Amino acid sequence: MNRTEDLAALRSGDPWDLLVVGGGIAGAGVALEAARAGAKVALVEARDFAGGTSSRSSKLVHGGLRYLGQGRIGLTRESLHERDALLAQAGGLVRPLRFVLPVRQGAKPGRRKLALGLGLYDALAGQRTRRWHDAAGVLGQAPGLDAHELLGGWSYLDAQADDARLVLRVLAEARRLGARMLNHLRVDALLCADRPTGSGSLVQGARLVDTVSGEGFDLHARCVVNATGVWADVLRGQLGHAPMLRPLRGSHLLLPDWRLPLSQAVGLFHPLDQRPVFALPWEGATLVGTTDLDHHDDLAHEPGITRAELDYLMQALRHAFPALALAEADVRSTWSGVRPVVGSGRDVAPSSEPREHLVLDEQGLVTVTGGKLTTFRSTARQVLRCAARHVPVLATAPPDDTVLAPTSAATPVALAPLPPALRERWIARFGDLAPALLQTARPGELRTIANTGIAWAELRWACRHEAVVHLDDLLLRRTRLGLLLRDGAAELAAQLQPLVQQELGWPDEQWQREWTRYQALIARCYALPPRAADAAALGKPA
Repeated sequence: MNRTEDLAALRSGDPWDLLVVGGGIAGAGVALEAARAGAKVALVEARDFAGGTSSRSSKLVHGGLRYLGQGRIGLTRESLHERDALLAQAGGLVRPLRFVLPVRQGAKPGRRKLALGLGLYDALAGQRTRRWHDAAGVLGQAPGLDAHELLGGWSYLDAQADDARLVLRVLAEARRLGARMLNHLRVDALLCADRPTGSGSLVQGARLVDTVSGEGFDLHARCVVNATGVWADVLRGQLGHAPMLRPLRGSHLLLPDWRLPLSQAVGLFHPLDQRPVFALPWEGATLVGTTDLDHHDDLAHEPGITRAELDYLMQALRHAFPALALAEADVRSTWSGVRPVVGSGRDVAPSSEPREHLVLDEQGLVTVTGGKLTTFRSTARQVLRCAARHVPVLATAPPDDTVLAPTSAATPVALAPLPPALRERWIARFGDLAPALLQTARPGELRTIANTGIAWAELRWACRHEAVVHLDDLLLRRTRLGLLLRDGAAELAAQLQPLVQQELGWPDEQWQREWTRYQALIARCYALPPRAADAAALGKPA
């Protein structure tokens, strides 16, 4: 990615086939599929790439066993098909993950009911992955799990990913195929023109504002795709359409793996309301989630975990792993994502709302929302079918089952000097750009940081080639150091400063402003929430 080059291309005044608004997984998927079809594509993102829910998910690429329990067989089948395609074509970036579901004496659902559900899950996937384990086998995979009345457990296969890096890989592939993309470029207003038939107006582009320079310009396109996730109603509102989303917040905890060691994911039922929650290994740590609550806060503000959500998740952990004596002090970081769920209009609990995506064409503004990380490709293809009435080239593209182009055989050879773990990591995350990353590395920068597996060279590469504008772009999305290390990786400040200033050209004053801004963001949205007494003293809601 080159922000200067892409900004110049977007400002050229040339018309585009497709303007995609939104740089999360939905928008990235649309841009990739459209570029692959031969369309001239521009993508803009008001914040950062993957800056919304696409970097704050549960990191799962899965069929959705809960969706199957709700009778949504079509969604489950589609998700399993896409999960398997990602496992096959994005190996290393999307990795297999086994889940174990403990079964206890007298608890529901019992062994037989779970066996029936997992049997159907496997049948929809076309492969048998379920396996019964006795109590000793379950405890071997989840040390510290409460052994009281434990009969054993079922395990089955799903997958996980680094969600933000998956978005960046998809965007890089789209750019390789000719798409242009820019972060920190917001839509100020939609551009409309009268239809040739005289029956109302048609969206034909947008007025864009670069939030870095404050400069604005018009971009004209045959069709605009609204892939802004939870903000989709904001853009639709410019055309006078009523809101349709029910924003739902899911919050997560990250703990050191030595405090909650797991060899695979563990599915649990919360003792308070029997909602499913989970704990799973991720990036050398243990991820715990998730809540499912109506989000009433202003969407202009980044979400953060509440005290009630923290207490809820900690209660689940203490109930399931009593011998570990887990405490709030064990939590390394937190995050919350707001899901763009299409509201049913019924008075139902958040977890009962459907999770299917929605695609609709309103005056040439094609909106896609409500989807999942797993199904981004199949959703994008539906968007293109809808947009084809405005962009004919999309209707003539031959079918293509590619998710990400395979890595060249020359890439592993070029990375042969690297340790095996780092070589595999770079191939998975950077594909054929990995040899160029190796050439960027300076002496000592192949060292990995703490126990994260992230090399210092990745930070230099991101600053130079991945459109980093702010520190949170670098530490929360290009890398996940801000989640994996305490206090947003504050311990790295002295080593980060010269590298970042050199690559981004920041003077000391700008570094200090950015560091202060970043630390405030971490305290507000990625750390433990204040206790009621502390919040009251600060004049904040608990």
